[in-house]
Amino acid sequence: MEQAEAHNGSGAGGASTAGAAGARPPATPEGMALAYGSLVVMALLPIFFGALRSVSCAKGKNASDMPETITSRDAARFPIVASCTLLGLYVFFKIFSQEYINLLLSMYFFVLGILALSHTISPVMNKFFPVNFPNKQYQLLFTQGSGESKEEIVNYEFDSKDLVCLAMSSIVGVWYLLRKHWIANNLFGLAFSLNGVELLHLNNVSTGCILLGGLFVYDVFWVFGTNVMVTVAKSFEAPIKLVFPQDLLEKGLEADNFAMLGLGDIVIPGIFIALLLRFDISLKRNTHTYFYTSFVAYIFGLGLTIFIMHTFKHAQPALLYLVPACIGFPLLVALVKGEVAEMFSYEENSAPKEVPPGDAKEGKKEK
Repeated sequence: MEQAEAHNGSGAGGASTAGAAGARPPATPEGMALAYGSLVVMALLPIFFGALRSVSCAKGKNASDMPETITSRDAARFPIVASCTLLGLYVFFKIFSQEYINLLLSMYFFVLGILALSHTISPVMNKFFPVNFPNKQYQLLFTQGSGESKEEIVNYEFDSKDLVCLAMSSIVGVWYLLRKHWIANNLFGLAFSLNGVELLHLNNVSTGCILLGGLFVYDVFWVFGTNVMVTVAKSFEAPIKLVFPQDLLEKGLEADNFAMLGLGDIVIPGIFIALLLRFDISLKRNTHTYFYTSFVAYIFGLGLTIFIMHTFKHAQPALLYLVPACIGFPLLVALVKGEVAEMFSYEENSAPKEVPPGDAKEGKKEK
């Protein structure tokens, strides 16, 4: 989490810093409370709704709706890949013009943001279309080769309602591309976060521990050990963070003294929390004990990050506090309930195909 002129790191975990002394007028206590409170709420929304949507996303008809399963091997390699990516961006920004790199990044995230936002609002928008809406079906199909060796590269089915959502999302995309406004940035950031929590699935709790543990080390090293993350973050212009102005009460929507939270600090714990929700459902007890425990743990960890940052006025990697909380709290509950072995033996592929009626209604209602 960050304040003032600093920007978040690689998206797999962010730094927190108080900004340059004297660079801006100090934020008022009210403004800071509003900013950080809003960031906490915005972080919780994609985790909560993304977790609910993750329960049923495997049943989607489109290939794009199918979850991407993260294995233990993927989890072990992820911090290394993230480190190489971060270091590569650092070298790029040192060698090439920052202006041209950010132009390419803006175009890239412009396209990704439109697709992510369209996928996010589609279930909600479907409720507002009239019954007699002319909903035509379309299919986008790309193949490679011919005859028996023909392979599908892209097979995407969509309809007229999806095109309307795409058009609405494009308006936000143009707004972001032209103005880089913080509200447009947040709409894209929330969409990226929700899609990440919904579509990225950990195959078991052990994989989640490996992933979170590796990124815990990654975040601490790149924040405390070097200036690479902060340097890249200050140069990187893309919706990879949620922002909220601390001077909103004084300047309104044109405020520019931002507090920030990296999307990685939402998605990485979020996919673990979503896994625990699916574990809860697999127990068929009509309770979501582990989900709510990890959800509360996330709130505690994020609150502790903010507290430490303002106490010591120093850069703080958010995953340093979020990872122990999100793993430790549910594990403690499992120890008390005597379900540690059951938790770690749960495999995503062995999850029941049918969701209990009460859970299905809940997921459908929130979707």
